[in-house]
Amino acid sequence: MPIDIALAAPHPSALAAAADAVAAGGGVVDAALAAAAALTVAYPHQCSAGGDLIALIRTPDGQVRAVLSIGAAAAGVDVDALRAAGDRMPPGGPLTVTVPGVVAGWAALADLGGQLPLARVLAPAVELAADGVAVSPGLAAAILRRIDVVRVDPGLAALLLDGGGTPLPAGAVLRQPALARTLGTIGADWRDYYQGELAEQFAAGLAALGSPLTAADLAAHTAELADPLRHTGPLRAADPSGRADQAGDTITWSVAPPPSQGATLLAMLGATTAGDLGSGRPADPAAALVTARRAEQRRDTLLGDPRMGPIDLDGLLLRADRPAGPTPPALPKPAGDTVAVAAVGSDGTAVTLIQSVFQTFGAGICEPGTGLVLHNRGSVFSLDPAHPGRLRSGARPPHTLCPVIATTADRVLALGCQGGRAQPWILAQVAADALTTGDPAGLLARSRWVIGSRDVGQDQPSLLLEPDTPGADALRATAADLDLRVVQLPHRHDDAGHVQLARLTPAGLDAASDPRADGASTILRGS
Repeated sequence: MPIDIALAAPHPSALAAAADAVAAGGGVVDAALAAAAALTVAYPHQCSAGGDLIALIRTPDGQVRAVLSIGAAAAGVDVDALRAAGDRMPPGGPLTVTVPGVVAGWAALADLGGQLPLARVLAPAVELAADGVAVSPGLAAAILRRIDVVRVDPGLAALLLDGGGTPLPAGAVLRQPALARTLGTIGADWRDYYQGELAEQFAAGLAALGSPLTAADLAAHTAELADPLRHTGPLRAADPSGRADQAGDTITWSVAPPPSQGATLLAMLGATTAGDLGSGRPADPAAALVTARRAEQRRDTLLGDPRMGPIDLDGLLLRADRPAGPTPPALPKPAGDTVAVAAVGSDGTAVTLIQSVFQTFGAGICEPGTGLVLHNRGSVFSLDPAHPGRLRSGARPPHTLCPVIATTADRVLALGCQGGRAQPWILAQVAADALTTGDPAGLLARSRWVIGSRDVGQDQPSLLLEPDTPGADALRATAADLDLRVVQLPHRHDDAGHVQLARLTPAGLDAASDPRADGASTILRGS
């Protein structure tokens, strides 16, 4: 029986690709994957098949699973040489490239609920890469913002500059024939990316660029399927059109486990009444800010790869006091690091998928043979030998990607955002109201706050406020107590995130896309 699908994504090409998949008989997973693949073509500054992926999927029977396709550091990485060069990882370049996980993540999601062959799902992305896509305003701005990096790398320069060396402007046609071939190969047999001729070609290209990653490192990668971390709290009405508090009416929040920072979002939702976060009620924003600052510090000192040793989950969740641990040097500003796709079907299936190259254009490298923009997730590793997120052979880096699914007895919500390390506080400000508001688009347009330092372009720990942020006076006063400098933003800003939302409620399906991005939302009618 055909199902209808609500979907939100940050670029129109993603919606068109999803519609194509649904018209071919695809379901929620196919629509989300088609959108995700199209975004690797249209948004190379934010995501790529050369990056990582974290997703959550809910099946109609109510089971939620996490897909963590996070690539590891090379087996032959020279940790001593990197420590000798400085106290932090380089911000970009070949030494920050870990094994890309996106492709294995696509395949894992397809196995969990796809209805179409992967080649059919990727067909719109292949066509988009071959025929060309208009450069979006966001991509044009990203090229100018990182023009020095683009000019230095031959692959990026060939991709993003015209024959005279001028950056492609908004509206220009971006053609990527090498990427079209790569995506076509992935569609025919995704395993070729990690173990076949494509893997050998990719490994040779990486070696020529100075990366220690080898074909053996690619072959060793697998996507992890895991049970999510969960928190259950009360459902509160967001506005007069929502339901009022009802006894026994609860929300279950599901997030990805470490090395994702999902536990940091659960700390936000669990430390105060979940239904009050971000609702604009007096004193709530200040309480959320205190929680965010504590959760930020815990994440920065405790998050690492559970495959390499135990992770202090109780500490990350703020369930227990912990002494201060080693804090890694402040990370560079990701600025356009991520895309999120949210999709929910009328049968209760839900997917929230996030894929990323971390910084804008990732490591600042486009491998010319494959057309893949390579991520710089390795820049997040700590070089402190005592830190749980330290660089080691085969370790996965601490990860910012933080999708969330929420469910009640009669509602399903898929939520994700761009926003780097600020994703937990961005999502916490909209999550509580997202199930019950009568105006999801207005909710995403509402002003927000974030905290951070170098990751939000500041030279010290700071609170950034968009205009008319709810509870701004209380936030300013609390920031002083937390030694946070207050920065007033003049308008809505990318640093406050690009949230994508899709949901099923008693009123039916709907979706919304953040006005801070180039995207949109749609309802796709099953055929």
